[in-house]
Amino acid sequence: MRELDLERYRARYGLQAVLLSNLAIAGVAIFGVWRLDGDKSVIIGVLTAAFTAVSSMTTAYLGIKAVSNTAQAMAQSDPTRRDPTPPAPPAAPPKNP
Repeated sequence: MRELDLERYRARYGLQAVLLSNLAIAGVAIFGVWRLDGDKSVIIGVLTAAFTAVSSMTTAYLGIKAVSNTAQAMAQSDPTRRDPTPPAPPAAPPKNP
């Protein structure tokens, strides 16, 4: 149960970090466009960079989350999964004096 709670916290705070970062990027882009007062080529560059940053960050988060979920599902449903502890080494044969 504790592992499930940990995953929920990771997902919640990871998504929150991505959303806040995206909002910060959008805010800086809006402020930059507002301050440029009509220089179209620079505005296009600022908006392109902002769009690229937002889409890259969101895609990376979703991709990492999908791979993590898939790996967890495979690990939980694997019937051949073994105990992670290694077997004990064999006992040494008795010595003859």
